[in-house]
Amino acid sequence: MALTGRDLWDRFRSFLWHDVDLEMLVDVSRMSLTRDFLDALRPRMDRAFRAMQELEAGGIANPDEHRMVGHYWLRDPALAPFREIAAAIRDVQGRVRGFAEGVHSGRITNSDGQRFTRFLHIGIGGSALGPEFVAHALGGPWDRLHPHFIDNTDPGGMDDVVRDIGNDLRATLVIVVSKSGGTKETRNGMVEVEAAFRRAGFDFPSRAVAVTGEGSALEKAARAQGYLDVLPMWEWVGGRTSEFSAVGLLPAALQGIDIDAFLEGARDMDRATRIPDLLKNPAALLAASWYAAGNSRGDRDMVILPYKDRLILFSRYLQQLVMESLGKERDLDGHEVHQGLVVYGNKGATDQHAYMQQLRDGPNNFFATFIGVRKDREGRSPYVEDHVTSGDYLTGFLLGTRQALYEKGRASIMVSLPDLSPRSVGALIALYERAVGLYASLINVNAYHQPGVEAGKMAAENVLALEQRALVALRSEPERRWSLGELAGHLGADDQMETLFHILEHVAANPDHGVTKVPGQRAWESTYRMN
Repeated sequence: MALTGRDLWDRFRSFLWHDVDLEMLVDVSRMSLTRDFLDALRPRMDRAFRAMQELEAGGIANPDEHRMVGHYWLRDPALAPFREIAAAIRDVQGRVRGFAEGVHSGRITNSDGQRFTRFLHIGIGGSALGPEFVAHALGGPWDRLHPHFIDNTDPGGMDDVVRDIGNDLRATLVIVVSKSGGTKETRNGMVEVEAAFRRAGFDFPSRAVAVTGEGSALEKAARAQGYLDVLPMWEWVGGRTSEFSAVGLLPAALQGIDIDAFLEGARDMDRATRIPDLLKNPAALLAASWYAAGNSRGDRDMVILPYKDRLILFSRYLQQLVMESLGKERDLDGHEVHQGLVVYGNKGATDQHAYMQQLRDGPNNFFATFIGVRKDREGRSPYVEDHVTSGDYLTGFLLGTRQALYEKGRASIMVSLPDLSPRSVGALIALYERAVGLYASLINVNAYHQPGVEAGKMAAENVLALEQRALVALRSEPERRWSLGELAGHLGADDQMETLFHILEHVAANPDHGVTKVPGQRAWESTYRMN
């Protein structure tokens, strides 16, 4: 039963975290936390605090690859366990600042001596989601360079981006991000953009920067071709926690975002989330709330509801950070657990007219996280009604919706930012990075590896290999019409006929490989031959 009046106020004060300096609020009073639950959780949380201390001290957190995990050092290099790492972080931050200043001042130009007005960031997953979120949250008409992103291997999507850049392609700086240098989606985007530059008659290397691992194929190619710069993506920084490395700092600095304030916000939040006291640590409060709401098994989804248009990409960013970190088949002891935490969301008050009906009256299989920004805009707002602004309405919808959910027994968290500034956004990212790490310890999984992602990549390679074998067979007898069954038998792929069917449908729909489809009465009765 929902509390009301004084009882609700007393609970609010007991479960509210507030930092005077950061001016952030984290309210978990409407989650299923009780004093008895927290007392029982405290030993497990204390172990999580110790695990986090070991992580920051340089312990091996990713045993699959025998790697440290050092994203916390990026905003406070003094924490790094080795002086060489601390010096490398400071050096790269200085290089990012210097490169951005050189671009903004016109000291760094393309081979035609023209100043850059835009940048195109090519990456995938953590190499793109963080930079895209920050660019959208903090950018605007005041941008020093206008940002664009290619974050997939969709040809149509790439065409859209190049078309959007239009005649400014000549003045566009390209950032290619891949730790291994062999990530297929990123490589494909780079190859397609290189082709676009060639078609336009522009030199690509004099407009390119690489962010990649030391010794990678991308680093070697970038240095051989004379890219403007090559910045490191260290092995101890995971893609989904790379926003405070060159991966995120370079595009932010080029856009004109104050990266020092961005780093400062994350650093200040790190200090707050190191406090080994559950009730005084906002990340621990989040982790404990998730643990309680999901019965320690992720039984409830996390719905992210930012009441600010500029934060609409935050749910996408958190999907990777949370789900790639926590979605694990086995725990640290090797037991089969199938843990995870589903994340989805759009934005308020749009959600009010989308799926809020189900959240209030449908299955109680979620908890909501409302994210509010107290400052509406720069300057004054007009009244849309008598002494009421649009921002007043937005806050009214946030608080009203949260109350409507609470009255139906739906749990929720509220995170409140003072404004949308580099410092606040840096703190918000750092808050969730720490919460994910602590929650992973509570459920006893490794948050810093992703075997499922690698399995998907291997399966994709197998599909492409089957496609190539099919094309070889079709070319070997160009006049022959092959049925699906005949081709599968020829390839010894009778157990992959469904996959082969979809491959043939795709290649026949595109002119790239010269395959023609002769339709049959039913889809799987079509035949295929070369043009």
